[in-house]
Amino acid sequence: MSAHTPRGGRQRAVRAFVAATAGLLGLVGVRCALPAGTPRIRRPRAADSAGSIATLEKVRIGGSDQWVLERSHDIANPIVLYLHGGPGTSQLTSNRRDTKRLERFFTVVNWDQRGAGKSYRAITDVAGMNIDQFVHDTVELTRYLLNKFHQERLVLVGHSWGSVIGALAVARYPELYHCYVGIGQIGNMKDGEAVSYQWTLDRARELHDRRAIDALVRIGPPPYTGDWRGKTVTQRRYLGRFGGEVYASRNGAFGVVVRGLLFSREYTLTDRIHFFSGVLGSMKVLWPQLLEVDLFESVPEIAVPVFFMEGRHDKEVPAEIAERYFHAIRAPGKELLWFEQSAHLPNSEQRDLFTSRMVEKVLPIAAGRNGRATGVIPG
Repeated sequence: MSAHTPRGGRQRAVRAFVAATAGLLGLVGVRCALPAGTPRIRRPRAADSAGSIATLEKVRIGGSDQWVLERSHDIANPIVLYLHGGPGTSQLTSNRRDTKRLERFFTVVNWDQRGAGKSYRAITDVAGMNIDQFVHDTVELTRYLLNKFHQERLVLVGHSWGSVIGALAVARYPELYHCYVGIGQIGNMKDGEAVSYQWTLDRARELHDRRAIDALVRIGPPPYTGDWRGKTVTQRRYLGRFGGEVYASRNGAFGVVVRGLLFSREYTLTDRIHFFSGVLGSMKVLWPQLLEVDLFESVPEIAVPVFFMEGRHDKEVPAEIAERYFHAIRAPGKELLWFEQSAHLPNSEQRDLFTSRMVEKVLPIAAGRNGRATGVIPG
Protein backbone atom coordinates (compact mmCIF):
# COMPACT_ATOMS: atom_id res chain seq x y z
CA MET A 1 0.00 0.00 0.00
CA SER A 2 2.81 2.38 0.80
CA ALA A 3 4.13 1.98 -2.74
CA HIS A 4 0.95 3.59 -4.07
CA THR A 5 0.81 6.45 -1.58
CA PRO A 6 2.87 9.01 -3.56
CA ARG A 7 0.74 8.43 -6.64
CA GLY A 8 -2.44 8.67 -4.59
CA GLY A 9 -1.14 11.88 -3.01
CA ARG A 10 -0.47 13.36 -6.42
CA GLN A 11 -3.94 12.42 -7.62
CA ARG A 12 -5.52 14.04 -4.58
CA ALA A 13 -3.44 17.16 -5.14
CA VAL A 14 -4.53 17.31 -8.80
CA ARG A 15 -8.19 16.84 -7.84
CA ALA A 16 -7.87 19.57 -5.20
CA PHE A 17 -6.25 21.92 -7.72
CA VAL A 18 -8.96 21.24 -10.32
CA ALA A 19 -11.68 21.76 -7.72
CA ALA A 20 -10.12 25.01 -6.50
CA THR A 21 -9.72 26.26 -10.08
CA ALA A 22 -13.31 25.35 -10.90
CA GLY A 23 -14.49 27.12 -7.77
CA LEU A 24 -12.51 30.23 -8.61
CA LEU A 25 -13.83 30.26 -12.17
CA GLY A 26 -17.31 29.79 -10.80
CA LEU A 27 -16.90 32.80 -8.51
CA VAL A 28 -15.56 34.86 -11.38
CA GLY A 29 -18.47 33.74 -13.55
CA VAL A 30 -20.98 34.75 -10.91
CA ARG A 31 -19.25 38.10 -10.48
CA CYS A 32 -19.32 38.73 -14.24
CA ALA A 33 -23.02 37.86 -14.42
CA LEU A 34 -24.06 40.27 -11.66
CA PRO A 35 -25.19 43.81 -12.49
CA ALA A 36 -22.62 46.56 -11.94
CA GLY A 37 -22.53 48.30 -8.59
CA THR A 38 -20.18 49.29 -5.81
CA PRO A 39 -20.00 48.11 -2.17
CA ARG A 40 -21.63 50.32 0.39
CA ILE A 41 -19.47 52.27 2.80
CA ARG A 42 -18.98 50.32 6.01
CA ARG A 43 -18.63 52.50 9.08
CA PRO A 44 -18.50 51.71 12.80
CA ARG A 45 -21.97 50.92 14.13
CA ALA A 46 -21.93 53.95 16.37
CA ALA A 47 -21.06 56.29 13.52
CA ASP A 48 -23.69 58.15 11.56
CA SER A 49 -23.62 56.88 7.95
CA ALA A 50 -26.25 59.27 6.65
CA GLY A 51 -23.60 61.47 5.03
CA SER A 52 -21.72 58.70 3.26
CA ILE A 53 -21.81 57.98 -0.46
CA ALA A 54 -21.00 54.96 -2.63
CA THR A 55 -22.28 55.69 -6.11
CA LEU A 56 -21.46 54.46 -9.59
CA GLU A 57 -23.11 56.84 -12.02
CA LYS A 58 -23.25 57.69 -15.70
CA VAL A 59 -22.57 61.36 -16.41
CA ARG A 60 -22.89 63.21 -19.69
CA ILE A 61 -19.47 64.78 -20.29
CA GLY A 62 -18.30 66.45 -23.47
CA GLY A 63 -21.29 65.12 -25.38
CA SER A 64 -20.74 61.46 -24.40
CA ASP A 65 -21.78 59.16 -21.57
CA GLN A 66 -18.94 58.50 -19.12
CA TRP A 67 -18.86 56.62 -15.83
CA VAL A 68 -17.82 57.98 -12.45
CA LEU A 69 -17.37 56.24 -9.09
CA GLU A 70 -17.84 58.40 -5.98
CA ARG A 71 -17.08 57.05 -2.51
CA SER A 72 -16.72 58.71 0.88
CA HIS A 73 -17.57 58.28 4.55
CA ASP A 74 -18.79 61.88 4.55
CA ILE A 75 -19.79 63.92 1.50
CA ALA A 76 -18.58 67.06 3.30
CA ASN A 77 -15.00 65.78 2.91
CA PRO A 78 -12.80 67.44 0.27
CA ILE A 79 -13.10 65.91 -3.20
CA VAL A 80 -10.20 64.06 -4.86
CA LEU A 81 -10.64 63.48 -8.58
CA TYR A 82 -8.30 60.78 -9.90
CA LEU A 83 -7.22 60.78 -13.56
CA HIS A 84 -6.08 57.33 -14.65
CA GLY A 85 -3.17 56.53 -16.91
CA GLY A 86 -2.90 54.85 -20.27
CA PRO A 87 -4.17 56.36 -22.39
CA GLY A 88 -7.23 54.17 -22.04
CA THR A 89 -6.11 52.18 -18.97
CA SER A 90 -9.02 52.40 -16.58
CA GLN A 91 -8.07 52.04 -12.93
CA LEU A 92 -11.54 52.53 -11.49
CA THR A 93 -11.67 49.01 -10.08
CA SER A 94 -8.12 48.70 -8.69
CA ASN A 95 -8.17 52.25 -7.33
CA ARG A 96 -11.33 51.54 -5.35
CA ARG A 97 -9.35 49.00 -3.35
CA ASP A 98 -6.20 51.09 -3.12
CA THR A 99 -8.03 54.21 -1.92
CA LYS A 100 -10.28 52.55 0.64
CA ARG A 101 -8.59 54.27 3.61
CA LEU A 102 -8.69 57.62 1.80
CA GLU A 103 -12.50 57.46 1.80
CA ARG A 104 -12.43 58.39 5.49
CA PHE A 105 -10.83 61.75 4.69
CA PHE A 106 -11.82 62.58 1.11
CA THR A 107 -14.67 62.05 -1.30
CA VAL A 108 -12.72 59.87 -3.73
CA VAL A 109 -13.80 60.05 -7.36
CA ASN A 110 -12.52 57.59 -9.96
CA TRP A 111 -13.49 58.26 -13.55
CA ASP A 112 -13.34 56.08 -16.63
CA GLN A 113 -12.30 58.63 -19.24
CA ARG A 114 -13.79 58.57 -22.73
CA GLY A 115 -12.78 55.41 -24.54
CA ALA A 116 -11.73 53.58 -21.34
CA GLY A 117 -13.45 50.79 -19.42
CA LYS A 118 -17.10 51.56 -18.75
CA SER A 119 -16.83 54.69 -20.92
CA TYR A 120 -15.52 52.72 -23.91
CA ARG A 121 -18.39 53.58 -26.25
CA ALA A 122 -17.32 57.23 -26.25
CA ILE A 123 -14.35 56.16 -28.40
CA THR A 124 -16.72 56.19 -31.39
CA ASP A 125 -16.59 60.00 -31.22
CA VAL A 126 -13.26 60.03 -33.04
CA ALA A 127 -13.18 63.84 -33.19
CA GLY A 128 -13.24 63.91 -29.39
CA MET A 129 -10.24 61.63 -28.96
CA ASN A 130 -7.65 64.35 -28.50
CA ILE A 131 -5.78 65.80 -25.55
CA ASP A 132 -7.65 69.11 -25.54
CA GLN A 133 -11.00 67.33 -25.34
CA PHE A 134 -9.77 65.26 -22.38
CA VAL A 135 -8.79 68.48 -20.64
CA HIS A 136 -12.24 69.93 -21.35
CA ASP A 137 -13.82 66.73 -20.03
CA THR A 138 -11.76 67.03 -16.84
CA VAL A 139 -12.88 70.58 -16.27
CA GLU A 140 -16.53 69.76 -17.06
CA LEU A 141 -16.48 66.84 -14.62
CA THR A 142 -14.77 69.04 -12.03
CA ARG A 143 -17.59 71.58 -12.24
CA TYR A 144 -20.20 68.84 -12.05
CA LEU A 145 -18.64 67.45 -8.86
CA LEU A 146 -18.22 70.85 -7.23
CA ASN A 147 -21.86 71.63 -7.89
CA LYS A 148 -23.04 68.22 -6.69
CA PHE A 149 -21.09 68.34 -3.42
CA HIS A 150 -21.44 72.09 -2.87
CA GLN A 151 -17.73 72.81 -2.81
CA GLU A 152 -15.62 75.50 -4.45
CA ARG A 153 -12.47 73.51 -5.34
CA LEU A 154 -11.19 69.96 -5.44
CA VAL A 155 -7.87 68.10 -5.43
CA LEU A 156 -6.79 66.84 -8.85
CA VAL A 157 -4.59 63.73 -8.99
CA GLY A 158 -3.10 62.69 -12.33
CA HIS A 159 -1.27 59.43 -12.96
CA SER A 160 1.00 58.93 -16.01
CA TRP A 161 -1.15 59.86 -19.05
CA GLY A 162 -3.53 61.42 -16.53
CA SER A 163 -0.70 63.66 -15.31
CA VAL A 164 -0.67 65.36 -18.72
CA ILE A 165 -4.36 66.24 -18.81
CA GLY A 166 -4.23 66.99 -15.08
CA ALA A 167 -1.35 69.46 -15.33
CA LEU A 168 -2.96 71.14 -18.34
CA ALA A 169 -6.35 71.42 -16.60
CA VAL A 170 -4.93 72.91 -13.39
CA ALA A 171 -2.68 75.30 -15.29
CA ARG A 172 -5.64 76.61 -17.31
CA TYR A 173 -8.25 76.65 -14.52
CA PRO A 174 -6.42 77.04 -11.18
CA GLU A 175 -9.50 78.59 -9.56
CA LEU A 176 -11.17 75.15 -9.57
CA TYR A 177 -8.45 73.28 -7.68
CA HIS A 178 -6.97 73.21 -4.18
CA CYS A 179 -3.74 71.68 -5.44
CA TYR A 180 -2.35 69.26 -8.00
CA VAL A 181 -0.84 65.81 -7.29
CA GLY A 182 1.22 64.16 -10.03
CA ILE A 183 2.02 60.42 -9.88
CA GLY A 184 4.35 58.99 -12.49
CA GLN A 185 4.46 62.56 -13.74
CA ILE A 186 5.23 63.06 -17.41
CA GLY A 187 7.54 65.95 -18.30
CA ASN A 188 8.86 65.49 -21.82
CA MET A 189 7.42 62.34 -23.34
CA LYS A 190 10.05 61.79 -26.04
CA ASP A 191 12.88 62.20 -23.54
CA GLY A 192 11.15 59.80 -21.19
CA GLU A 193 10.72 57.14 -23.87
CA ALA A 194 14.41 57.36 -24.78
CA VAL A 195 15.47 56.93 -21.15
CA SER A 196 12.98 54.09 -20.65
CA TYR A 197 14.27 52.17 -23.68
CA GLN A 198 17.92 52.60 -22.74
CA TRP A 199 17.31 51.44 -19.16
CA THR A 200 15.49 48.35 -20.40
CA LEU A 201 18.30 47.46 -22.79
CA ASP A 202 20.94 48.07 -20.12
CA ARG A 203 19.07 45.79 -17.67
CA ALA A 204 18.79 43.08 -20.31
CA ARG A 205 22.56 43.22 -20.80
CA GLU A 206 23.24 43.21 -17.06
CA LEU A 207 21.08 40.10 -16.71
CA HIS A 208 22.55 38.47 -19.84
CA ASP A 209 19.01 38.03 -21.17
CA ARG A 210 19.83 37.23 -24.78
CA ARG A 211 16.21 37.05 -25.93
CA ALA A 212 15.46 40.49 -24.49
CA ILE A 213 18.66 41.97 -25.89
CA ASP A 214 17.91 40.65 -29.38
CA ALA A 215 14.31 41.90 -29.30
CA LEU A 216 15.27 45.37 -28.04
CA VAL A 217 18.15 45.77 -30.49
CA ARG A 218 15.87 44.65 -33.30
CA ILE A 219 13.23 47.32 -32.61
CA GLY A 220 15.88 49.97 -31.86
CA PRO A 221 15.44 53.11 -29.78
CA PRO A 222 12.36 55.36 -30.10
CA PRO A 223 10.83 57.20 -31.85
CA TYR A 224 9.50 54.13 -33.61
CA THR A 225 8.37 53.87 -37.22
CA GLY A 226 6.39 51.14 -38.96
CA ASP A 227 4.70 48.93 -36.37
CA TRP A 228 5.19 51.46 -33.58
CA ARG A 229 2.54 49.87 -31.35
CA GLY A 230 4.17 46.45 -31.53
CA LYS A 231 7.59 47.94 -30.80
CA THR A 232 6.26 49.94 -27.85
CA VAL A 233 4.56 46.87 -26.40
CA THR A 234 7.78 44.86 -26.80
CA GLN A 235 9.81 47.43 -24.88
CA ARG A 236 7.15 47.71 -22.15
CA ARG A 237 6.96 43.94 -21.78
CA TYR A 238 10.65 43.66 -20.97
CA LEU A 239 10.58 46.80 -18.83
CA GLY A 240 7.84 45.20 -16.73
CA ARG A 241 9.81 41.95 -16.47
CA PHE A 242 12.84 43.86 -15.16
CA GLY A 243 10.91 45.73 -12.44
CA GLY A 244 10.62 49.14 -14.09
CA GLU A 245 6.83 49.18 -13.83
CA VAL A 246 6.20 47.48 -10.48
CA TYR A 247 9.27 47.41 -8.27
CA ALA A 248 10.85 43.97 -7.69
CA SER A 249 8.18 42.29 -9.84
CA ARG A 250 8.59 40.29 -13.03
CA ASN A 251 4.92 40.67 -13.93
CA GLY A 252 4.61 44.43 -14.14
CA ALA A 253 1.11 45.79 -13.66
CA PHE A 254 -0.54 42.75 -15.26
CA GLY A 255 -1.44 41.16 -11.94
CA VAL A 256 -2.95 44.40 -10.64
CA VAL A 257 -5.07 44.72 -13.77
CA VAL A 258 -6.26 41.11 -13.76
CA ARG A 259 -7.21 41.14 -10.08
CA GLY A 260 -9.13 44.35 -10.54
CA LEU A 261 -11.02 43.01 -13.55
CA LEU A 262 -11.78 39.54 -12.24
CA PHE A 263 -13.24 40.56 -8.92
CA SER A 264 -14.60 44.01 -9.66
CA ARG A 265 -18.17 44.72 -8.63
CA GLU A 266 -18.21 47.83 -10.79
CA TYR A 267 -17.65 46.02 -14.11
CA THR A 268 -19.99 43.77 -16.08
CA LEU A 269 -18.68 41.12 -18.47
CA THR A 270 -19.10 43.60 -21.33
CA ASP A 271 -17.12 46.21 -19.39
CA ARG A 272 -14.29 43.72 -18.92
CA ILE A 273 -14.14 43.12 -22.66
CA HIS A 274 -14.29 46.85 -23.29
CA PHE A 275 -11.36 47.37 -20.94
CA PHE A 276 -8.96 45.69 -23.36
CA SER A 277 -10.62 47.20 -26.43
CA GLY A 278 -10.27 50.62 -24.80
CA VAL A 279 -6.56 50.21 -24.13
CA LEU A 280 -5.84 49.21 -27.73
CA GLY A 281 -8.17 51.76 -29.32
CA SER A 282 -7.03 54.65 -27.15
CA MET A 283 -3.37 53.88 -27.73
CA LYS A 284 -3.89 53.86 -31.49
CA VAL A 285 -5.44 57.34 -31.49
CA LEU A 286 -3.81 59.10 -28.54
CA TRP A 287 -0.28 57.71 -28.29
CA PRO A 288 1.07 59.74 -31.25
CA GLN A 289 -0.37 62.88 -29.60
CA LEU A 290 1.14 61.94 -26.25
CA LEU A 291 4.60 61.60 -27.81
CA GLU A 292 4.47 65.29 -28.72
CA VAL A 293 3.85 66.42 -25.12
CA ASP A 294 6.46 68.65 -23.53
CA LEU A 295 5.13 70.05 -20.27
CA PHE A 296 8.39 71.94 -19.71
CA GLU A 297 7.12 74.20 -22.50
CA SER A 298 3.33 73.95 -22.25
CA VAL A 299 2.98 74.01 -18.44
CA PRO A 300 5.97 75.88 -17.00
CA GLU A 301 3.83 77.21 -14.12
CA ILE A 302 0.87 76.11 -12.00
CA ALA A 303 -0.81 78.68 -9.78
CA VAL A 304 -1.73 76.26 -6.94
CA PRO A 305 0.43 74.05 -4.70
CA VAL A 306 1.98 71.06 -6.48
CA PHE A 307 2.98 67.64 -5.16
CA PHE A 308 4.84 65.02 -7.17
CA MET A 309 4.58 61.53 -5.64
CA GLU A 310 7.16 59.44 -7.46
CA GLY A 311 8.27 55.84 -7.34
CA ARG A 312 12.04 55.87 -7.04
CA HIS A 313 12.33 52.96 -9.50
CA ASP A 314 9.85 54.16 -12.13
CA LYS A 315 11.28 53.56 -15.58
CA GLU A 316 8.01 53.52 -17.51
CA VAL A 317 7.71 57.26 -17.01
CA PRO A 318 11.28 57.71 -15.78
CA ALA A 319 11.50 59.30 -12.34
CA GLU A 320 14.57 61.32 -13.36
CA ILE A 321 12.53 63.18 -15.99
CA ALA A 322 9.79 63.85 -13.44
CA GLU A 323 12.42 65.19 -11.04
CA ARG A 324 13.77 67.53 -13.71
CA TYR A 325 10.26 68.80 -14.40
CA PHE A 326 9.62 69.28 -10.69
CA HIS A 327 12.64 71.54 -10.38
CA ALA A 328 11.63 73.47 -13.51
CA ILE A 329 7.96 74.09 -12.74
CA ARG A 330 6.96 77.27 -10.92
CA ALA A 331 4.26 77.08 -8.24
CA PRO A 332 3.34 78.92 -5.02
CA GLY A 333 4.46 75.78 -3.19
CA LYS A 334 5.78 72.43 -4.36
CA GLU A 335 7.10 69.22 -2.86
CA LEU A 336 8.65 66.09 -4.35
CA LEU A 337 7.80 62.98 -2.33
CA TRP A 338 9.69 59.77 -3.08
CA PHE A 339 8.38 56.24 -2.65
CA GLU A 340 11.52 54.17 -2.23
CA GLN A 341 9.91 50.75 -2.73
CA SER A 342 7.84 51.66 -5.78
CA ALA A 343 8.12 52.09 -9.52
CA HIS A 344 5.27 53.38 -11.70
CA LEU A 345 2.37 52.68 -9.29
CA PRO A 346 3.35 54.09 -5.86
CA ASN A 347 -0.29 54.66 -4.93
CA SER A 348 -0.80 50.89 -5.29
CA GLU A 349 2.65 49.50 -4.47
CA GLN A 350 2.86 51.49 -1.22
CA ARG A 351 -0.78 52.33 -0.70
CA ASP A 352 -0.52 52.95 3.05
CA LEU A 353 2.30 55.42 2.58
CA PHE A 354 0.38 57.09 -0.24
CA THR A 355 -2.67 57.45 2.02
CA SER A 356 -0.56 58.90 4.83
CA ARG A 357 1.04 61.45 2.53
CA MET A 358 -2.28 62.48 1.05
CA VAL A 359 -3.66 63.01 4.55
CA GLU A 360 -0.57 64.72 5.95
CA LYS A 361 0.31 66.90 2.97
CA VAL A 362 -2.82 67.42 0.87
CA LEU A 363 -5.69 67.28 3.36
CA PRO A 364 -4.65 70.38 5.34
CA ILE A 365 -4.70 72.46 2.14
CA ALA A 366 -8.07 71.14 1.01
CA ALA A 367 -9.69 71.04 4.46
CA GLY A 368 -8.51 74.55 5.23
CA ARG A 369 -10.46 75.88 2.28
CA ASN A 370 -13.47 73.63 2.81
CA GLY A 371 -13.55 74.47 6.50
CA ARG A 372 -13.69 70.90 7.79
CA ALA A 373 -12.77 67.30 7.20
CA THR A 374 -13.78 64.18 9.07
CA GLY A 375 -11.62 61.20 9.99
CA VAL A 376 -8.51 60.92 12.13
CA ILE A 377 -5.13 61.50 10.58
CA PRO A 378 -3.17 58.22 10.71
CA GLY A 379 0.10 58.17 12.58
